[in-house]
Amino acid sequence: MQRPPTQECVSKVDIQVECRSLLNKDTTSKSDPCAVLYMSRSGAQFYEVGRTENVKNCLDPKFAKSFVTNYYFEEVQKVRIAVYDLDNKTLDLSDDDFLGQIECTLGQLVSNNPYSKPLLLKNGQKAGMGTITLRTEEVKEGGEILNMTFRAAKLDNKDFMGKSDPFLEILKSTVDGSWQVVHRTEVVKNNLNPSWRPFSVSLQTLCGGNRNSQIRFDIYDWDSDGSHDLIGGFKTSVEEMISSKSEPAWPCINEKKKAKKKSYSNSGMVYLTACKISKDHSFLEYIFGGMQVNFTVGIDFTASNGNPQQPTSLHFIDPYRPNEYIQAIRSVGGVCQDYDTDKMFPVLGFGAKIPPQFDVSHEFAVNFNLQNPFCAGIEGVVQAYMNCISQVQLYGPTNASPTINHVARFAATAQQEEGTKGAHAYYVLLLLTDGVLTDMSNTLHAIVQASKLPMSLIIVGVGTADFTDMNTLDGDNGMLRAPNGEVAKRDIVQFVPFRDFKQAYPAELARHVLAEVPKQVTGYYKMRGLVPNVLKPNPPPPAQ
Repeated sequence: MQRPPTQECVSKVDIQVECRSLLNKDTTSKSDPCAVLYMSRSGAQFYEVGRTENVKNCLDPKFAKSFVTNYYFEEVQKVRIAVYDLDNKTLDLSDDDFLGQIECTLGQLVSNNPYSKPLLLKNGQKAGMGTITLRTEEVKEGGEILNMTFRAAKLDNKDFMGKSDPFLEILKSTVDGSWQVVHRTEVVKNNLNPSWRPFSVSLQTLCGGNRNSQIRFDIYDWDSDGSHDLIGGFKTSVEEMISSKSEPAWPCINEKKKAKKKSYSNSGMVYLTACKISKDHSFLEYIFGGMQVNFTVGIDFTASNGNPQQPTSLHFIDPYRPNEYIQAIRSVGGVCQDYDTDKMFPVLGFGAKIPPQFDVSHEFAVNFNLQNPFCAGIEGVVQAYMNCISQVQLYGPTNASPTINHVARFAATAQQEEGTKGAHAYYVLLLLTDGVLTDMSNTLHAIVQASKLPMSLIIVGVGTADFTDMNTLDGDNGMLRAPNGEVAKRDIVQFVPFRDFKQAYPAELARHVLAEVPKQVTGYYKMRGLVPNVLKPNPPPPAQ
């Protein structure tokens, strides 16, 4: 008798990273460290899982961004955490200074908590005095989220020229009695009475789900050299925050200052202006509720791609080896198509002269039918693209904003229908381009406006161009701003150069660029206050 397939027993583990005494690789300042997690399952090659934020000018970083990964008790899961001094905005780490790494197993991290070791260089020697401490805890899915808004008044001024630039740091107590950073707010420049943007932290992350556990809030005056000055802080609990009837307030206390001055009262007051607990709905809950992911492809047909008749062109159609455009469409589209019931995908082009008049267009249907630009399945997208290449004249400039705005109009319609249909439609635009955008200002404005809508933008850079400027569109290291100063409501952009994945399996590109989409989907609906729809069961078939 054949055995049924075994079910994998999977837990999720959160890994928090702290380093001390890192090597200093910068001559005029301190290193700007970022930690990168690599994993290997079943003896396979190491693959990148994720990166922390980049901490500026700091040799003792406590990273606020942690890693969440699956934990398989029955497997040996190898872990490598490498620390780099990031000196540029490119994804490629080969041109950044290596500060050290450790290798262990996920089992070791789980069973030795916290796990502290010296950082090692690639030759096995110690990386100076550098050490790394890793703390792990199980992640419980579908938990509760604490949504908070804080302001402060009459903070101490730590700057001689101008006023303090305060930011708020939230820390939780750990099993070894120390404090772990779980969130940092933005910096409010030159203001002793700051109001910080609303933010959300899961109760599991904030206090391990224990509402009576102590939480610490510290306020710092930000300094560009990384030597942030502590203004003061206070301790409270989730229970205290949510049970207050009016706007609760805490004195901001600097213990060193208090010990020195008998007349010391406080270094300002901190006010909790809004506090609400909500349920953290998962991406799959929205999918199970009938939400559709609408996938659109935008393709760059500018002359900088090269003559499509020549093998050197990025648009050259080789019957034996698909070009980078086709590879990216198949890789990313192959994942997205599973969440779209009708499998009909619009495909838009820009930067070409199109028939019959051969006028330049920055928003045309690749099948030349703008009223019905849909293609059947991902292979239908590929066929329409290959047919289009032989009929258009590549031209320019590289204007991407019309394509973004085109998809945004459909997303805006979906948003208007949310009043009656709820969380029913989300749009993902895959934009393929070979170079720096000519209309960067308009594109920034288009993305900021799209950040209010049910929409995500994936940009894949093909070819060998310098894509440094494109990283400004990816909001991982701070929220994007339009030229008029308007800040994006949320991060909706993921940018990668295709060349970083040229030697990898096609699935690696999709995994990397789509990893943030579920979080962007849930973030949007949380912002809108929309819970997943509950589908009504189909009626039973009529009795025979």
